[in-house]
Amino acid sequence: MQKYQRIFTIVIDSFGIGAMPNAAEYGDEGCDTCGHIDEYVSEFNIPNLASLGLGRLHPLTHVDYNGEIKGYQARLLESSVGKDTMTGHWELMGLHITKPFKTFTETGFPKELLDELSRRTGRVIIGNKSASGTEILDELGEEEIATGHMIVYTSADSVLQICGNEETFGLDELYRCCEIARELTMKDEWKVGRVIARPYVGKKRGEFKRTSNRHDYALKPYGKTALDALKQAGFDVISIGKIKDIFDGEGITEAYKSKSSVHGMEQTIDMQKKDFHGLVFTNLVDFDALWGHRRNTEGYASELEKFDKNLGIFLANMRDDDLLMITADHGNDPTFKGTDHTKEIVPLLMYSPSMKDGGKLADQETFAVVGATIAENFGVKMPEGTIGHSLLTSLK
Repeated sequence: MQKYQRIFTIVIDSFGIGAMPNAAEYGDEGCDTCGHIDEYVSEFNIPNLASLGLGRLHPLTHVDYNGEIKGYQARLLESSVGKDTMTGHWELMGLHITKPFKTFTETGFPKELLDELSRRTGRVIIGNKSASGTEILDELGEEEIATGHMIVYTSADSVLQICGNEETFGLDELYRCCEIARELTMKDEWKVGRVIARPYVGKKRGEFKRTSNRHDYALKPYGKTALDALKQAGFDVISIGKIKDIFDGEGITEAYKSKSSVHGMEQTIDMQKKDFHGLVFTNLVDFDALWGHRRNTEGYASELEKFDKNLGIFLANMRDDDLLMITADHGNDPTFKGTDHTKEIVPLLMYSPSMKDGGKLADQETFAVVGATIAENFGVKMPEGTIGHSLLTSLK
């Protein structure tokens, strides 16, 4: 018998709660996204996260909360190698990633790849380095508009990104070029996790703005996940934000793009008003893309406070047979060196109005407890080759 009819799993993209035991292997010893944000601010207004027990997982110096703590909490350690978005999300749903995705952060892309991309697209390529989206547009946006050349760049993630001005380059042409890039980067030596179309508007430096018409061309997951098992069994699997892109549509029955993390939470709240049977899986990307990578601690803290306000609305509208699971996919400490993700433990906050008890659970050795818990709730067997165990019997 199903305990919950609807499960809402929300990923606060990059909200780590302290360095993994093997963080030094990634150059991330001492990282702590949650803790360093809390240290940075003089006041941290996140009462709803506090009410769900975030402080049980990580001390919060500047959070003034003395109310009731409800639900269950656990710290999740990552068993896969890597610290990127796809690895984190795929592990949440049961996959164990043992081979990290290719990155070209230090070197740029090889000449052979760019030559073939240029030949196939008919475009001269400019850029070819690691940069933030705003930096690369300020540097090369005017040149792209004037010449029709194509900006190709990467980041600390396993990505190949292509910029295109919506008026002069055109969305259809941008998507065409990205599809070619995705085909080329299926070769093992060039295999990146995602090719990302980065459309923008504006005519000159300082005025360029990226738009919500971004599109990610991800690799398909290496195996079947909890999402596939749910879909095959006839349950709703509703994606909000970039979840559909991360899983390349596999296991998804319905998908909604988000304009921002605030919009993503508003969409999740709207889903509470609908009758569905299964999972809503939400990714809130701005924490990572706008604040973590750009090392903007104040912006990250402010985004968390905006999230917390909408979380309060969500909690007030929960049904007794709903389960909320809040987690993350990796860290991105905005106070840390560089601009890369950080190898961190992530939180798991679980709450339902029907819970009679609560408390902190033992540390879990994999993110995959999330997918396994969802699958067991709906009486679905996890696909062969997946990892993780269910926490469902602990939720009372």
